[in-house]
Amino acid sequence: MSDTSFASLALSPALLSTLDSLGYHEMTPVQAQSLPPMLAGRDVMAQAKTGSGKTAAFGLALLSQLRVEAFSVQGLVLCPTRELADQVAEELRRLARGMPNVKVLTLCGGAPFGPQLASLEHGAHIVVGTPGRVDEHLRKGSLTLGSLSTLVLDEADRMLDMGFQTTIDDIISDTPADRQTLLFSATFPDEEASGGLAIMTRGVMRDPVSVKVEETHDATTIEQHFYDVANDDARFAALKQLLLATRPTTSVVFCNTKRETQAVADSLVDAGFSAVAIHGDLEQKDRDRLLVLFANQSASILVATDVAARGLDIAQLDAVFNYQIARELEVHVHRVGRTGRAGASGIACTLVTPQESYRLERLADLLGETLNTEPLPKATNSAPFEPPMATLQLAGGKKDKLRPGDILGALTSEGGLRGDQVGKIKVLARSAYVAVEREAVQKAQAKLERDKLKGRAFRVRRIRY
Repeated sequence: MSDTSFASLALSPALLSTLDSLGYHEMTPVQAQSLPPMLAGRDVMAQAKTGSGKTAAFGLALLSQLRVEAFSVQGLVLCPTRELADQVAEELRRLARGMPNVKVLTLCGGAPFGPQLASLEHGAHIVVGTPGRVDEHLRKGSLTLGSLSTLVLDEADRMLDMGFQTTIDDIISDTPADRQTLLFSATFPDEEASGGLAIMTRGVMRDPVSVKVEETHDATTIEQHFYDVANDDARFAALKQLLLATRPTTSVVFCNTKRETQAVADSLVDAGFSAVAIHGDLEQKDRDRLLVLFANQSASILVATDVAARGLDIAQLDAVFNYQIARELEVHVHRVGRTGRAGASGIACTLVTPQESYRLERLADLLGETLNTEPLPKATNSAPFEPPMATLQLAGGKKDKLRPGDILGALTSEGGLRGDQVGKIKVLARSAYVAVEREAVQKAQAKLERDKLKGRAFRVRRIRY
């Protein structure tokens, strides 16, 4: 039996069976390093990037010690954003599906307070939430943590960046002193940030085991290029030329500031590209809408700051473009690691002005390799490319008993679309999103408007950026 097989761990037969059914056989590096101490009850402070399997790591630690018969909150996972909390809760439910009656509840801002109160009254084993909303429930007395055995701080440095230190301190003061504490972060970029995390964890963690998974990129899956740009004024023209030359179906453009992120996205749209911007100044509903568009391949380019892109499930990227070299060099490595995942190939292109040559030299030292700049490639097609899919929103969701199968069935019934013309379907509480091939969007919209779902007609509209 391999030392990195899940079967080598002291997990219950139910969890091992679920892992096998999910196709999880061998542990990722962060799982192999963090799971043994976590299962032994130790506090763990781990650095691992998004997509490394960290959620399954702390999820298995939470579930392995859960007393299902004790209907009280035994696990609490704090996340910086609602979408990350939703992803974590979904993964925990998948891992727990072989265990009877495990209830995982999300408590996030931006969602109505009343339904959360009702859910809490019925009890939960694990709560996943954002610090502000969890703290609010604690202050109102609707959430109690006297039975808590494990606290998880996911994307801890980002929560610190977002100003949650005081709120997290308040939450921790309501937890038992003998709880287990697990801290996960994608990057500890510099001494200042690490110092911030040390402040966050002072008096919080007891003799933690430190886990750091070095982020490496396989040259066979990620092709990295550095391109000469004359000056800052030439950056946008260079980006546009690169997009036209490489023509990726999905890509992320990383910028260093929120203002620049919005300006670059706006300029790309003006130039005929399908681009959306994600940054900290967006309202949650706008952020949700734009992320759905990008995830559904209904927008080709996501322009983002590093903080805004953290924790997002943006796998299967064809390309990453760095508008500049990241201010923190380890963050540059993290950006590049967004592409070329799970054996897929990808490219990473970085624009470099003469004024940034010293940063390139420092990055070369960090990576231990020679990094040379090259001229921009020529574009053979000057027409901006369009995304392959379009997204429709239905004004009905889980509260209306809608399921993905209902929407797929309505679209592909007699006179409708082929199954391969339908993409991702996401059903939320009161709305649902479905991606369809762009050429078939009008036919799909007419079909959904004409045919009833669950005996009802729902309003349907195309979502645009």
